[in-house]
Amino acid sequence: MDEKLYYAIIWYFMVKNLETGVEVKKVDSQGRLILPADWREAEIGESRELYIIKRKGYLKIVPKRRVDLTENFDKVDLGVETIGSWKQFEKKFYEAGA
Repeated sequence: MDEKLYYAIIWYFMVKNLETGVEVKKVDSQGRLILPADWREAEIGESRELYIIKRKGYLKIVPKRRVDLTENFDKVDLGVETIGSWKQFEKKFYEAGA
């Protein structure tokens, strides 16, 4: 295969992948923009809250989700059956880490 053709094919697929999900939006005079409806429905949900992360040159918008902290609570293996004495457990825990 010709080298130029090979690079043209690679470039075509790279550009196609980059274009997926890219939309040009206008910002109004008060700094507002409209988020795509399909993305809002799929990602934001009922909380309607977002994290807006400011970076140099761009903003990153991430939906705020409720995290269940108890979901993995019982999955942590501390290497002991039960904790009878908290002081003794802390001592062994910190010795193991050192």
